[in-house]
Amino acid sequence: MDIVYIRDLRVMTTVGIFDWEQAIRQEVRIDLEMGTDIRPGAKSDRIEDVLDYKSVAKRVIKLVENNQRELVEAMAEDIAQMVLEEFPVPWLRLTLGKPGAVRGSSEVGICIERGERA
Repeated sequence: MDIVYIRDLRVMTTVGIFDWEQAIRQEVRIDLEMGTDIRPGAKSDRIEDVLDYKSVAKRVIKLVENNQRELVEAMAEDIAQMVLEEFPVPWLRLTLGKPGAVRGSSEVGICIERGERA
């Protein structure tokens, strides 16, 4: 299995358990690794034959910007389910970070894996 990745995708959204967090937009940072087979595209040299990371990134941005969540865990599950359902991806690893959430830390967050890795 090959991996297509997106690193440090920064999106402004509403996320947090406190009332003040639900009233503002905060940055989240997303790293996404997606299992795929690049050989068809490598052979044809055509975007139609590969996982289009720009399309994935645009869809992730739209989902995150438009969905208000309390927990980063819920947001990560939303992203993972969408990618697995809408793109030809059998497996993914997603890291979602929330900068500034804990004093003294540059970022906190979670890393999840979903799907079947060949």
